[in-house]
Amino acid sequence: MHWPNPVTTHAIEGDRGPVLVMVEYHIDPNNRIAFLHALGQNSRERRRDGAYDWGIFEDPADDGRFIETFLTGSWLEHLRLHRRVTKADRISEVAVRRFQIGDAPKTTHLISAQGN
Repeated sequence: MHWPNPVTTHAIEGDRGPVLVMVEYHIDPNNRIAFLHALGQNSRERRRDGAYDWGIFEDPADDGRFIETFLTGSWLEHLRLHRRVTKADRISEVAVRRFQIGDAPKTTHLISAQGN
């Protein structure tokens, strides 16, 4: 089991980084506490799989809009994270995504412009 590789417009050197991943969720504000609880499990799994920083932010101008962020050291390390998906990861992901309103959460990958 694995997640698909991120879509890029050009080849990226494996040692380039760090990589910032942002996952944007839109949920019913009434489900805020349950959503944050479910997302807390993702934090542990992301760190286990190689992320060295993790956070969740909410938009005070748009109730129910949350951005999950995490960092990996390099592009190669991020791609490895995509290959480390376990059954427990999938269960956790389903638990979080059941709160999503509309389309699937949007994932964005950013690479440091200053790093390697």
